Amino acid sequence: MGAGRLYGAVAAGGFRRYATYRAATAAGVFTNTVFGLILVSTYRALWDERPHLGGWDESQVVTYVWLGQALLSTLAIGGGGVEGELMDRIRTGDVAIDLYRPSDLQLWWLATDLGRAFFQLLGRGVVPFAFGALCFPVYLPTDAGTWVAFLVAVLLAMLVGFGIRYLVALSAFWLLDGMGVTQMAWLASYFCSGMLLPLNVFPGALGEVVRALPWSSLLQAPAQILLGHADPWGTYAFQGAWAVALLGAGRLVQAAATRRVVVQGG
Repeated sequence: MGAGRLYGAVAAGGFRRYATYRAATAAGVFTNTVFGLILVSTYRALWDERPHLGGWDESQVVTYVWLGQALLSTLAIGGGGVEGELMDRIRTGDVAIDLYRPSDLQLWWLATDLGRAFFQLLGRGVVPFAFGALCFPVYLPTDAGTWVAFLVAVLLAMLVGFGIRYLVALSAFWLLDGMGVTQMAWLASYFCSGMLLPLNVFPGALGEVVRALPWSSLLQAPAQILLGHADPWGTYAFQGAWAVALLGAGRLVQAAATRRVVVQGG
C-alpha cells in the first residue's frame, strides 16, 4: 500500500471511529447549540452598547458565534483531539508499538486527527451553525468563491491545531503527568483563538500580539475570510507559515524524544 493510501485509510478509520459515538455526538450538538445561544445573547448585548465594535456589525458577530460553535470540536479548541490518546500511549510505553510501524509517527497521528476533525465538522458543526443561521440574523456570503476560500482556511486551521497539540502530547516523553501542560495549552487556545471574544476587538499591543500567535489561525482567520474582512491569500500565508513551523518543530521534538528518552513503562 502506498503512503498516500495508507494515511488516507488511517484518516478514514479516524472518521469512522468517531462516527460510532452517536450519543456523544448528539449530546455535543445540543451542548454547542446551548452555549451558542448564551454567547449570542451576551454578544448582542455588548454590540447594542458598542455598535460596529472591532469593525463588525451585529449580524457578523452573530455569525462568528455560531462559526465558533461549529469549529470548537472540529479544531479541538476545548480539548478532545488525539493528543490525549497519544499522551496515554507515551506514558504506558505503548508508543513503542507505534514506532515499530512501517509509517511515520507524526503523519499517522495527523491522519487520525484529520479524520476526527472532518467528522466533528460534519457531525457536530453543521447543525449548530445551521440552527444559528435559521434563527438569528446572520451574515452569510452569497458567492461560492468565499465559501471555498473559507473551507481552505479551515483545512489549514486543522493543520495548525494539530501542530500545537502534537507538541503538547510529546511533552509526555519528559513529564510523568502532562495534565498541567494540557490545561495551560487549553487555556491559551481558548483565549488566543478568539473563542471568548473576537481577536479584532482586543485593544492596542495585546491585540497585535494575540493576532500574531498561531492560535489566531484556528477561528479568527477562517472567520475573517467568511465575513469578508481578510485577503484569503494573506491569511493562507500566515496559517501555512505557522503550520510548517509547528509541524517542523514537532518533527524535531519527536526525533529528540525517540533518540534520547526511554519510554515510560517500556
